[in-house]
Amino acid sequence: MRQPQPEQYCAEIRASAGRLADLIATRDPDLPVPSCPGWALHDLGAHLGRVHRWAAQIVTSGATERIPFSSVPGSEYPAGQDEQAAWLRAGAEQVITATSAAGPAPVWAFGSIAPAGFWARRQSHETMVHRADGEIAAGQEVVLDPVLAADGIDEWLSMVANPRNRRRPEGTEVLPPGAVLGLRAVAPDGDSSDWLLSASDGQVTVRSGSDGSGASGDATATGPPGPLLLVLLRRLPPDDPRITVTGDTALLSGWLAATPF
Repeated sequence: MRQPQPEQYCAEIRASAGRLADLIATRDPDLPVPSCPGWALHDLGAHLGRVHRWAAQIVTSGATERIPFSSVPGSEYPAGQDEQAAWLRAGAEQVITATSAAGPAPVWAFGSIAPAGFWARRQSHETMVHRADGEIAAGQEVVLDPVLAADGIDEWLSMVANPRNRRRPEGTEVLPPGAVLGLRAVAPDGDSSDWLLSASDGQVTVRSGSDGSGASGDATATGPPGPLLLVLLRRLPPDDPRITVTGDTALLSGWLAATPF
């Protein structure tokens, strides 16, 4: 599946922030968000708006080290729902403006240095998934762009494979030694992306399923990119009817249990 362009990332940030802002302006701020346990709708809005401003500050300042959340100006969540919605939209625009202006300038990117466009991609996925959280809370249908969702899967797997992002207890394996979990995202137009996942000594390896190796998974989860991404991020259950799992289904369950968000 093709790689999204920078303008697609920016368009998704704006659109998803806008949809979540509409929910924040019209729904009970104490509405529970089941896909983010312990959070209500107001927590979701405050978190996303602060993350947007934080990412924008990293880019505009050319930071090469992590910036504390507490040092980011304008991160106070307003009291009124209309003001909260406007504040959320404004934060999204800050990310769009910052990443568009910075181009390939190098900045801090979770312990490494990457082009500023890293943050357009990261915030596109962050905003898209948290918009989905709001829609799930409101009982609305969630529809994700298939190209961006497939890219979100690819980014998520790279984060899981990075040892800096380990969140599970030492010794916990995401997959049994020698086991391979396959993921296949199939868009409505038939375009697809495939990944093969394995683990050894706590290290996760992610390979493209189309790398010519001929390898296949001991279990394979197949489905549309949007639902598959939401399953991997534990927003949907693995038995969602749009997802087909063949082979040893316990491998997918074990992976999900050992790779928390």
